[in-house]
This record gives sequence, structure tokens and C-alpha cells, in this order.
Amino acid sequence: MIAPDPLIPRSVDKQPLTIEELRTLEPALDELNQQAATQLQAGDRVGAFETWNREIRLRRYFGALTEVQALSRVGAIAWNENDKPQVRYVTERLQSIQKSEKTPNLELLQALGQGYQKVRSPKLALEVYNQALTLVRQQQDSSAEIETLKTIAEVHLSWFDYQNAAATYEQLLGLGSTKSNPQSELAYLQQLAYVYQQAKQVQLSLNTRTKIAEIYQSQNNLAELSGLKLAIASDYESLAKENPGLLKDAFKNYQDAYTTAWQSQQYARAGEALQKLIALYRSQGQLEEALQATQILVQTEQRAVNFYEMMNAYDQMGQIYLERKEYPQALAAFKKGLELAQQLKHQEAYFTEKVQQTSK
Repeated sequence: MIAPDPLIPRSVDKQPLTIEELRTLEPALDELNQQAATQLQAGDRVGAFETWNREIRLRRYFGALTEVQALSRVGAIAWNENDKPQVRYVTERLQSIQKSEKTPNLELLQALGQGYQKVRSPKLALEVYNQALTLVRQQQDSSAEIETLKTIAEVHLSWFDYQNAAATYEQLLGLGSTKSNPQSELAYLQQLAYVYQQAKQVQLSLNTRTKIAEIYQSQNNLAELSGLKLAIASDYESLAKENPGLLKDAFKNYQDAYTTAWQSQQYARAGEALQKLIALYRSQGQLEEALQATQILVQTEQRAVNFYEMMNAYDQMGQIYLERKEYPQALAAFKKGLELAQQLKHQEAYFTEKVQQTSK
């Protein structure tokens, strides 16, 4: 039962409002919403939420869905204003509606889920979304099932629950409709790779990225493949700390990343792959290979017109020559670096010192 209100001209206990009366009431409620917003803007937060709560109570005459949508809107404002009593009121009212609706329809369940999300109650949101999932599966509505699973995955992700987010994306990948839709399959695999990366589950991340690479290769999508090869190489490098036998796969994928990026004229990315490759060669004491890679890096950064990275490449080259005790070559590399440093007016003192030290 709703408390009497001046906007309701008669008792409605026995007879609900007519369509005409509801039409008259609706603009008045929109006006209350506007009035509450004005009050809040003027600094009267208590008055604003009193007005909004009056509006919400009167929205009940339009049915549960309309009230839930109003609660969702006001709940978002209450959360932004850090008004805990109002957030609690909205949450409790949403729960009351959820309990009172014995056979809720999909639209209401979705609205309840959105309402709970607005007041940051992910557990309650997931509860109704799972109800919705059961409902759409009973109805064998595959498109609604996909949308509901996507929403569930997003809720898990927004609260950094990577384990359940991954499980949900795996469910999406397992659907027959996904398998027959390469675009959807790719999107879910990309999300899954991101989730595994965030959860630091390197082997699962690698497995997923390998599947994505196969799709890019089948599409001849070199632009995306180059970046993915970099990520795959990084995964192999991480796993090689426990299993050194995987280092060869890290090297191969960094090389693939470079060649793929070069083919698609992504010179900045090609340079990034070479930087990773050089670091890996040096960590393994493979100075000859590292030196060759720095020479290629200089050419790559020249193509990319990235003189800053070109300067850094000469620095790396000089350092490798020093490690090999090849001082004339090291001096030549540092002098090249100094020329670029003077042009860029950056790190001039560093390269001047390197040239002087190497000259001795």
C-alpha cells in the first residue's frame, strides 16, 4: 500500500488508477524528478532525496518495472553522492520487489540486475542475472542467453573476479552459435586472454593467444598478428623461468613479431620486438645475435623516423661492443648516438661521457 499523496486525487485501494489518470500523473512525476535534481544542485541533498523517494513511491502505480528503473536512476545518484542511507533504501526496495515477483519476466530481471549494479551490489546483481539465465535457457532463446552471459562476465570483470569471468567466457565459447560465428569467437577469446593475463595465469593466457593467432593468420591480419606475437613471446619468456626449454619459442615469436610488423610497415612495433629480442639475447649471453639485432634496430627506427629510439639503439650497440671489448666499434656507435643526442638536445652529457670513456 502506498501512503496518500496530493497527486493522487482518490483512494486507489479498491480500484487501480485508470489509463487516463496514469497519463496525467506521469508528467507530474517527471517534474518531481526535475525538482529533486534542482534541489541537489542547490545543495539541499536531504530535500532532493525526499523528493526522489516520493517520485519512486508514486512510480509504483505504473508497475514493478517502472519503479525498478526509477530506483536504478536514483540509486546511481545516491552512490555518486556517497549517501549510504539512500543507497541502503534503494537496495532494500529492489530486494523487496524481487521477492514479491513470483514469476518475474526477463525485462524485470534485467532491470533489477542493472539497479543492483548502480548501487554496487554485485552479488545481488549476479543472483538475478543467473535467474535470467535459467529463464532464457528454459525458453531456448540463444541470443538472450548470449547477452545474459556477456552481462554476467562483465559484472565479474568489473569486480576483478577473474576466475568466474574466465569461466563465463568459456561458457560463451562453448555455445554452438559462437562456434558458427568467427567474429564472436574472436571477441570472447580476446576477452579470455585479457582475463588470464590479469589473473597472471600465463599458460592459459598463452593457450588462448595461440588460438587467436591462428584466427589472425587465417584472415591474413598481419597488423593484429604482430602485436599478438609479441604477447605470445612474452608469455613464453615468463614460462621459460621455470622451463628453460621454452626459451626457443620466446625467441621464435619475437622474431615472428618483428618480421610480421615489418611486412605490415608497423616499424614502431618492429622496433619494440627487436628491443625485446636484444634484451633476451643479452640475458642469455648471445652477444653476436644481440649485436646483429641492434644493427637491424637502427635501420628499423630510421624507417619509423624515430630518432630517439635510434639514439638508444646506438647506445645498446656501443654497450654490446664494450662487452666484447671491441673498443673502436663501440666508440663509433657512441659517436653516432652523440650526433643524434645533439640534434635532439637530449642525453648529450651521457653520450659525451661515453665517447670520452671509450676513447681512453
